[in-house]
Amino acid sequence: MEAATILVVDDEQPIVDLVASYLVAAGFEVHYAYDGLTALKLARSIRPDLVILDVMLPGLDGIEVCRLLHQEAAVYVLMLTARAEEVDKLIGLSVGADDYLTKPFSPRELVARVKAILRRPRQMSFETVSRPVIQFASLVIDSDRREVWRGETSIDLTPREFDLLYALASKPGHVFSREELLRHVWGDDFDGIDRVVDVHVGSLRRKLEDDAAFIQTVRGVGYKFVSRQTGGL
Repeated sequence: MEAATILVVDDEQPIVDLVASYLVAAGFEVHYAYDGLTALKLARSIRPDLVILDVMLPGLDGIEVCRLLHQEAAVYVLMLTARAEEVDKLIGLSVGADDYLTKPFSPRELVARVKAILRRPRQMSFETVSRPVIQFASLVIDSDRREVWRGETSIDLTPREFDLLYALASKPGHVFSREELLRHVWGDDFDGIDRVVDVHVGSLRRKLEDDAAFIQTVRGVGYKFVSRQTGGL
């Protein structure tokens, strides 16, 4: 099996060297960059399977790099942060990061996280038969193209936001607990906090604007998608 390609992005060379050495020992192909712009250029060239991305980078910070990466490809992202505050972790995950580690971290734990992320399917599976196109009023969700439209207007979602919306819309009326959504969208290996679901739902509602009412909060449980379906294939 071909080795997965990992891009390590951090402005501290000792951290890059340490992480790279453990990843190479684990059998991965490793590339590295020390700033956000270089990372983006390199990612377009090597098309990595996973990016290990520091939040605090010179020039373009890790949050923005993560957002831009996901505009171009469905790449896994593991974010590194030197700040332990929960808000920093949630901000990183809200732009499509798959996991995070707080510095200082164990290189062995990082390698374990990388392996766990790479085992996840990029697109989630459903217990029911998925429809390629789901429509509610003017809102159209196309799973084949991974696109969402409101009438003639395209709605720009991160891969994680799309997966979350599609999970909810595929079973209208079903009440999803946060834990259930974590399993569907983040996978069984995710061991982060369940409040990341709330952050993504908040981001989805802002982007859906008038259609945000489709996603309702079920107090003390989670979320459900409510609307009379007007179409679908």
